[in-house]
Amino acid sequence: MSLGTEQQALVDALAAEYAAVYAYGVIAAFSNPQRAQLIATAAAAHRARRNSTIDALVAADVDAPPAAPAYAPPFPVNDPIPAAQFAIAVENDCAVAWRSLIERAQSEATRKTGIDALTETSVRLANWKQILGTTPSTVPFPGS
Repeated sequence: MSLGTEQQALVDALAAEYAAVYAYGVIAAFSNPQRAQLIATAAAAHRARRNSTIDALVAADVDAPPAAPAYAPPFPVNDPIPAAQFAIAVENDCAVAWRSLIERAQSEATRKTGIDALTETSVRLANWKQILGTTPSTVPFPGS
């Protein structure tokens, strides 16, 4: 079955959310213990976003693809600094996927979902950048 533009964007966003859910397990394992609540909150948000994206695909009569069995970090994650850098990479990947959904959305409801998801992931991205002292911690157009 060939997917429409909006449906393919949802599938792409789902792939980013699957990767984020997995990544936060790695991030939790190597992060500073003081970040446990931040990580738990972010992981829960990504699980909720993953689940709602699956629901949106099912409602559009599209089979949601399953998650991959594992995801490889883009660099070794073995202490708190790379764990925070990995969180930045993950949130940026999600921002790119949700921004793409906004650009390809055909319906107002899907566009709103994309805007909400992009806003959430952009806030998490800025928080992680602030933790690492990255400036600026925000950009004018997240996910570009």
